[in-house]
Amino acid sequence: MRVVILAHEQFPDRAKTAVGVLRYGDQEVVAVLDRKTAGTTVGDQLPGVGADDVPVVDGVDDAPEFDALLIGIAPIGGGFEASWRPDVRAAIERGADVVSGLHYFLGDDEEFAALAEEYGVQLRDVRTPPENLTVAEGIVRDLDVEVVLTVGTDCSTGKMTTTLELVEAAREAGMNAGFVPTGQTGIVLAGGGIPIDRTVSDFTNGAVERSICERAEEYDYLFVEGQGSIVHPAYSAVTCGILHGAQPEHLVLCHEAGREAIHGYESFSIPDPAAVAELYTDLADAVAPTELLGGALNTADLDEGPAERAIDAYGESLGVPAVDPVREGADAILAELIDE
Repeated sequence: MRVVILAHEQFPDRAKTAVGVLRYGDQEVVAVLDRKTAGTTVGDQLPGVGADDVPVVDGVDDAPEFDALLIGIAPIGGGFEASWRPDVRAAIERGADVVSGLHYFLGDDEEFAALAEEYGVQLRDVRTPPENLTVAEGIVRDLDVEVVLTVGTDCSTGKMTTTLELVEAAREAGMNAGFVPTGQTGIVLAGGGIPIDRTVSDFTNGAVERSICERAEEYDYLFVEGQGSIVHPAYSAVTCGILHGAQPEHLVLCHEAGREAIHGYESFSIPDPAAVAELYTDLADAVAPTELLGGALNTADLDEGPAERAIDAYGESLGVPAVDPVREGADAILAELIDE
């Protein structure tokens, strides 16, 4: 499938869905839409993801032929920006499907729904949960599978990236490992899944449990993509639901080097990561005791030397192996799982 990714004004730093698809997706990305960096290439903005020659263009009218438009931005609250409307409209009129991970459902938009019917295309809102969800039974520990969950000190600290890097490292090591997506980007990459942050609160734990149960017979290890943070003033509820629903044996704590406040909520400071790790293990304890397996540190804004020192300091503070999974892979964390 030939895909154009919409990432206006946010590429690459705040377009995590776009970056995730470029780095890990099997779709053929033919262009990225970003008015801010139009005229460059993906390689200019995001080197090393294997898409160096993909052009960044101003709008759909400047893109080559494509089959689907993917909204590659995940703004706070998941809203739809009015400035994106001309590109979505133009994509539909060119006969392309539109894939969105927003809380704003394109299928409920009267204009887009009418255009999609007229041009015979699909509007795929990946944050649509199944209708038959129910409460958790607390049965994950009864399954013959070992569960690792990524958790964070904040949103956008690399939980999905770390999860995928762990899965890749595990498979390269010969382990029978699977990925459990819980957010819009992971669902796009996996081709399916339950959007945990869109579930009824009573059913959140159950949705995570169901996702694991559906994969438990196929895999020996399941790596679950975390969401939000237990100390986030807006998103802590989904984080707790995933923690208790997944009943993981192991946690990997994700943090961004130098980040001291919650993104978008800068009046809220991030506690020391070691203290956050203890909060997670304490919260898990009453339902299913867990342990900290490793730490993942996003050092994208640091040069090599400072990054290495930051990673070493992070691991020392947590008392577990730490890596930047993009810079150096996740083998050091995986070794802890293998050696347990």
